[in-house]
Amino acid sequence: MGSRSDHETMSEAARILDELQLPYEMEIVSAHRTPDRMFEYAASAESRGLRVIIAGAGGAAHLPGMTAAKTVLPVIGVPVLSASLNGIDSLLSIVQMPRGVPVATTAIGRAGAANAGLLAARIIGASDPAVRARLHEYAQKLARDALQPGLPASGPSGTGE
Repeated sequence: MGSRSDHETMSEAARILDELQLPYEMEIVSAHRTPDRMFEYAASAESRGLRVIIAGAGGAAHLPGMTAAKTVLPVIGVPVLSASLNGIDSLLSIVQMPRGVPVATTAIGRAGAANAGLLAARIIGASDPAVRARLHEYAQKLARDALQPGLPASGPSGTGE
């Protein structure tokens, strides 16, 4: 993530990865304040055994794109909600990459971070049957949760009349 203030958002990706039993690194690596660290982190990611990078950033949000420029690993960008432009600036910074520097981009904020965790797991699961099985279990749990009763009937007959 680009800064400490991104942690609340990016913790959603970590929660998903924890639930799917996937190891991860969570670091603050700023494209603007620590560019040398960012270059080293991205350039060494493959040799450290990483298979996917999730990069969350707000504002100018150059971290995902610059990370993608320094590695051939898949990079998933998470636009972090910002006070000034509600994350639209981050979204546009991440999604508008030049040809040859792909960044998969999720929704703005916590939902986007959760989906980044799921997308990373699916990328890994494409070649790892154990991860794929856990993803199937996760999807089944979501379906069960969605079908749980809990909405009260709106009228005496339950039809809203």
